Amino acid sequence: MRRPTISDLAKEADVSIATINRILAGTASVKGTTVQRVQAAAERIGFYGAGAIEDRLRKSAPKYRLGFLLQQSSRELYQLFGKKIVEACRARRDEVIDPVVDFVDLLTPENIADRLKALGANCDAVAVVAADHPVIAQAIRELHEKGKPVIAYITDQSARERAAYVGADNWKMGRTAAWLISNMTHGPGRIAVFIGNHRYQCQDVSDASFRSYVREHAPHLIIEDSRPTHEEPNEAYRMVKELLATTDDLTGILIVGGGISGVLRALREVPQERRRSIRLVCRDIGPETRKGLSEGMITAALCHPLEQTSTALVETMIETITQGASGGTIQRTITFEIVTPENI
Repeated sequence: MRRPTISDLAKEADVSIATINRILAGTASVKGTTVQRVQAAAERIGFYGAGAIEDRLRKSAPKYRLGFLLQQSSRELYQLFGKKIVEACRARRDEVIDPVVDFVDLLTPENIADRLKALGANCDAVAVVAADHPVIAQAIRELHEKGKPVIAYITDQSARERAAYVGADNWKMGRTAAWLISNMTHGPGRIAVFIGNHRYQCQDVSDASFRSYVREHAPHLIIEDSRPTHEEPNEAYRMVKELLATTDDLTGILIVGGGISGVLRALREVPQERRRSIRLVCRDIGPETRKGLSEGMITAALCHPLEQTSTALVETMIETITQGASGGTIQRTITFEIVTPENI
């Protein structure tokens, strides 16, 4: 089979042979969009110099350093978030991105604010998962004043200086959880709600909309006051174990924060007949959630699609850098997935 020639590539990309030679030699300026078109054409026809063209494209492409401040390095879910973010950065074809993924384990507002500012000092833009707190808002404000966009990821921030929010519609997520539990239970019963922290907007909004749906469509169900787990599995285990010991009409559990492993551990310690009478809905899916679904202990997990969310996050961060301070706040709502034991 004949190898594609420079002439073939020029025809496929609709450019001159001289342009192809300039790109291959790397000695003259060629528009980035033209290099991209030639690169795509080289891949289509299997041109032998595709690697050299890609190298030229990367050398001429804009370069960004993006910071990502995630939580709790010990949680496999956040490790998975970090992995997918790096993959999304590497997959960009029009830019060269240096991703810096950092994890914060001490979740005090002051510590998160300090880590956010430190990360922002060395990055072009920063994404953060954090509770909504005035101290964190001040850090976002300071970075904004220095021309460093901050993007709220998964859970929004009230700081007006934030550049964007990328995540699910948490109002719909809460009402969907309520629809699932109320349609899978019969007769009166009690529902327990576990959140990580009242200051996480994603959790608080989901909690409020969950209650809104039940008031409207399932008034026979009693929803208890929200119990904060502080994202600690052992605390979630203690509270669920106590709840199971003191109530006999528990029919549903909603957990919108961390601690799912503790909830599952407590449920595994009660008879199977009791477990089957409790509908459990949680957020996002990591190894522990996947195990709970496979065992039939979790009714459904409402999840961010990791690849799509990570791609949208990276794209949004680049957009906030290129549009500058004059642009308005960007809202990117990602449709969440519903994972059940039957479609896991």
